[in-house]
Amino acid sequence: MARFDVVSQGEELVSGSTVDTNAGWIAREMRDRGFEPGRFTVVGDVRDHIRDVLSEAAGRAEVVICTGGLGPTTDDLTAEAAAEAFRTTLALDEVALGQVEARYASRGRVMPPANRKQALLPVGCSVLENRWGTAPAFRIEHEGCVLYFLPGVPSEMKAIWHHHVAPDLDARFALPPRRTILLRCVGLPESEAQGRMDGFAHPGVEVGYRAHLPEIHVKLHLAPDADAEAALADARARLGRHVFTVDGGPLGQVVGELLAARSETVATAESCTAGRIAAMITAVPGSSGWYLGGGVVYANAEKTRQCGVDPELIEREGAVSEPVARALAEGIRTRVGASWGIGVTGIAGPGGGSAEKPVGTVHIAVAGPDGTHHRRLHLPFDRERVMSMTAALALDQLRRQLDGTAN
Repeated sequence: MARFDVVSQGEELVSGSTVDTNAGWIAREMRDRGFEPGRFTVVGDVRDHIRDVLSEAAGRAEVVICTGGLGPTTDDLTAEAAAEAFRTTLALDEVALGQVEARYASRGRVMPPANRKQALLPVGCSVLENRWGTAPAFRIEHEGCVLYFLPGVPSEMKAIWHHHVAPDLDARFALPPRRTILLRCVGLPESEAQGRMDGFAHPGVEVGYRAHLPEIHVKLHLAPDADAEAALADARARLGRHVFTVDGGPLGQVVGELLAARSETVATAESCTAGRIAAMITAVPGSSGWYLGGGVVYANAEKTRQCGVDPELIEREGAVSEPVARALAEGIRTRVGASWGIGVTGIAGPGGGSAEKPVGTVHIAVAGPDGTHHRRLHLPFDRERVMSMTAALALDQLRRQLDGTAN
């Protein structure tokens, strides 16, 4: 078993002013290569702290990936701390200096004197050229551990990873790759997803969960000898029609692919989601091929003007009601000339609720070639989550109509 640690360095990370996205990305890359995760550590701009963290990580892992602290300022201390941790000294690396100077020259500029600091590297390290920024990366080998020191800028880090780190890891370790199957679900709380997976047991398969509102992700991490087909079939049976794709894209993309396969289109009328359904659809490249348009119809007059909803119906039933949701879906479908129409109306809160229609009451209707289907929901969330979940559930209702899992 080859274990890896990740060390993320920077005062902005420990203070919370910047979110560390590098560590998660690195973890996914390493797991896919068959490595086992160890510890993930965030450390500020304190040389002694960085030194101690690096020394400890090298003592327990075969691979350590360190990001950040390679800049030209006085608080960039990673190279100095690494030299102390592995009992060497700093020296000006002429190869690294030439790379930094070349980066500035390529921009028509002369390297500022302060950037000379970026070429002061631990003696004995191997320089990893950074053609995407000014901070040279480097590699240190110490008592059975290989450590990679990469810039904290995500775009630079990823580029150096693909050009230098990944090929080096593959050559050194040649581990059997580890596969992960991602089941993307909607309309299923994380706790219920875990409950449904209770008793799921397949050799060489680990289950992970991630709440990614409005979705829930269930991940099957498979060892090379695991029976992926049996594990996936079991997971799908447990999670049922809440699974809208396996190893696929977001809900808007899945719905778009279903519509495109049928040469059909959709239009939307949104009374409580402020255009979020339309945004989920149009976030997908090529969505103009299946999304015709729609409207945000908060005011009752707009429900009538854009969707043809009878004012007497609104007066009699209330704007938040099944008949109005149906009228919105049918009206926008007819007026825009789409194959399908989605209509939503509800009370997102925090005010506006009543005993009969509390905050979180939502009506979703989908009108199509086979008629209009309606769902009434009560979503006990704050305003943001009510709007987000309503949009997702409305789009998922169309997905179920399209793939035949509605009933």
